[in-house]
Amino acid sequence: MKIKVMTVFGTRPEGIKMAPIIKVMENTPEIESIICVTAQHREMLDQVLNLFKIEPHYDLNIFKPGQTLTEITIRALQGLEAVIEKERPDILLVQGDTTTVFSGALAAFYQKIKIGHVEAGLRSGNLYSPYPEEANRKLTGILTDFHFAPTETNKNNLLKEGYPEEKIFITGNTVIDALKYAVKKNFIFYDSLLDSIDYSKERVILLTSHRRENIGRPMENIFSAVGDIAKKYANVRVVFPIHLNPRVREIAHKVFKDNKRVHLIEPLDYEPFTNLMAKSHIVVTDSGGLQEEAPSLGKPVLVVREETERPEGIEAGTAKLVGTNYENIYNSLDLLLSNREEYDKMANAVNPYGDGKASERIVNIILEHGK
Repeated sequence: MKIKVMTVFGTRPEGIKMAPIIKVMENTPEIESIICVTAQHREMLDQVLNLFKIEPHYDLNIFKPGQTLTEITIRALQGLEAVIEKERPDILLVQGDTTTVFSGALAAFYQKIKIGHVEAGLRSGNLYSPYPEEANRKLTGILTDFHFAPTETNKNNLLKEGYPEEKIFITGNTVIDALKYAVKKNFIFYDSLLDSIDYSKERVILLTSHRRENIGRPMENIFSAVGDIAKKYANVRVVFPIHLNPRVREIAHKVFKDNKRVHLIEPLDYEPFTNLMAKSHIVVTDSGGLQEEAPSLGKPVLVVREETERPEGIEAGTAKLVGTNYENIYNSLDLLLSNREEYDKMANAVNPYGDGKASERIVNIILEHGK
């Protein structure tokens, strides 16, 4: 009798981290894999599905421009109810911390389906930062039967909250599995700007910023510091794949409008983005996932947030939490660009997020405990 596993995801980051698990399950005869996407994000999710050649069995297509968290939750719950009733999976897998994740877990709970939470146990300690992700993580944890924790720190977070140890499994992070699939040595971008950069001579700062809590003065500080450091060094360029959020774009265009060393480009698909990261010198980000991806590529990461749910990179020395203060960001970049020893110390730190075999571990745990 096969174990029926339904994977539910709705955004690009979830798709990237769920794809390696789906690929392993495709080659596991004992598992029947059912894929359901909510399409909380539409265009960005489709890019991932195409890259990894994943065809969902169900596509709820819930995305609507200007959607609120309440609308996403309601549409996802209603759509998933019908799918779960029809399929009756043994386990429903969710990944990470989006509204789709919490909705998927809640929909499964309502029908007494076992829940596996991939990337369980991340905590920032502040319920409103990142928002709503921290709450989604904690709410999902309450409903979860199998906590797939990437690191020892994540496991300890769950133990402190009273979860039984036998339900927690340290697996590594599946994003490392996905990177192995996407990053290629001689990648061609097919983008005139990105292909024109001589990455061996010019030092590229890859900038990403989109967090709700940074919009406004914090984001202006981030952009000003990065822009000013680019002016100081003749061989430094900044590439900013700019988020679709209109407020982010407004601030970016205001701060960077006269800066010839900063290149604002449209959001990149996952494959060119990860290859750009692999060729970059430093990553400046308020993203969660990049704090895991960049260290595995040997790139120092400056985290422009006030707190992070991924302290492992900070503790290992491959990432540094610099906040959103202009001076902190500017000085941290200046140090990395002017002091080779400091740069190498971060670039060569041990990646704490795994060995690229997390997906295999998760599938093996499902085979052992899934029925």
